[in-house]
Amino acid sequence: MKLLTTAQTRQADAATVAAQGISSLDLMERAATVFTDWLTARLSPAQAGEILVLCGPGNNGGDGLAVARLLHLRGYDVRVGLLPAERYSPEAAANRRQLPSDLPVAEWQPGQLPAIAPGTVVIDALFGTGLNRPLEGAAATVVRHLNAARARVISIDMPSGLFADAPQPPGSAVVQARHTVTFEHPKLALLLPGSAAYVGRWHALPIGLDADFLAGAETDMHLVDAGLLAGRLPARPTFAHKGSFGHALLLAGSRGKMGAAVLAARACLRGGAGLLTVAAPSGGLDVLQTAVPEAMCRPDEGKSYLTSLPALQPYAAAGIGPGIGQHDDTRAVLEELLCLAPAAQVPLVLDADALNLLGANRGLLDLLPPESMLTPHPREFERLTEPARDDYHRLALLRDFARRYHCYVLLKGAYSCLAAPDGQLYFNTTGNPGMATGGSGDVLTGLLLALRADRRLSPLDAALLGIYAHGRAGDLAAAEQGQAGLIAGDLPRYLGRALQELTTPDELA
Repeated sequence: MKLLTTAQTRQADAATVAAQGISSLDLMERAATVFTDWLTARLSPAQAGEILVLCGPGNNGGDGLAVARLLHLRGYDVRVGLLPAERYSPEAAANRRQLPSDLPVAEWQPGQLPAIAPGTVVIDALFGTGLNRPLEGAAATVVRHLNAARARVISIDMPSGLFADAPQPPGSAVVQARHTVTFEHPKLALLLPGSAAYVGRWHALPIGLDADFLAGAETDMHLVDAGLLAGRLPARPTFAHKGSFGHALLLAGSRGKMGAAVLAARACLRGGAGLLTVAAPSGGLDVLQTAVPEAMCRPDEGKSYLTSLPALQPYAAAGIGPGIGQHDDTRAVLEELLCLAPAAQVPLVLDADALNLLGANRGLLDLLPPESMLTPHPREFERLTEPARDDYHRLALLRDFARRYHCYVLLKGAYSCLAAPDGQLYFNTTGNPGMATGGSGDVLTGLLLALRADRRLSPLDAALLGIYAHGRAGDLAAAEQGQAGLIAGDLPRYLGRALQELTTPDELA
């Protein structure tokens, strides 16, 4: 699924109208019907109580007026609040004329705003994706009045006042919705942490936009879903053996942080690595061989931290970072790995303290082998680059970093974003807040290492499969454990199921 800009969304609407021989009013009716179906499937008239539909003068207001009519015809108790305006769009004016005579409609004047009882279902149809400046005057007053009401707010397409694909001006008035129902494709703002307080949960509903236009639309932003990953993970051959899927090397652990090595090792094995060797401080040998008996261990001469690098020739990929600490000797191991990996043709996965060491020693960045994978959280990424002014600046830094160092950078978050060396961005759709717990990143590192060691996969496929399967394992775990009770140690047990869902079946068809 592609992420489209505001301009491309308007073009998609126009292309649909032209290709399908319908009017823009017909397309608006289609969107309103889809929204109404979504809402009525979740709330009966008794559960909803009185529904307030707040409508602006543009096409988003036209959507709201159509929704108000459809809800009224289905037996819901609806009233409409109109934002005063000198002019309404043709579609909004047409839908206002179609309102039943017994449906209450009132203009909301800033000095005479009616009270909104807590818990009232409010449909926000004031402004949509076409907004290009902050709300002011009566519109801003209405939005702030709504936000103070503690209502159950559902925004149509976008929370009113929120820019779809540009930084939000500080202090601007934006509706704080519990749910945002958008159409066909989500907008970029819905995926960014700075918008979370306004968006709530978003839902993208199909409305039959022109498939040819969508297929041909050029974009450098995509959603990672099962459809994008179809055909990327081949089934295992009948005569496969443990050498068929790569021998992975994991450099992990230090005194007090051997749990990180255990989590990454388990994830690597559950992620499909044929063989795994863990290089770890000798003081953690008993922990590793007890907790992960399937892994081979290479005890370092250092008892508490890594001091040396194994020969790389036996390995198909190497991962470094989980729990290694930041001792000078460990930094030297990282530097040696960066220098020797290209000649040995061993691709790298770097996380956690490996990233912190890079951030503290920026000169090491120039040694990054092409197609390395880095998995920072936002704070770690700032140490590699600079503090971001806003979410959009952070994405620009992410894209520039991936291009400059020709690497894959996975910025972790609710919608983890993978930047590829060609500047394409991929936002993941799996995962849940239960995964916000210590050790989840170590599991991701181990899984990516396993997939990177599988030479059947391209670097991009390995990265996309890894981030999706990691989040999917979290969703499977949360379904059984609950989000609050989920711990990182639960995740490896579900990786096999998550990957199996993505495996291409060996069928004649």
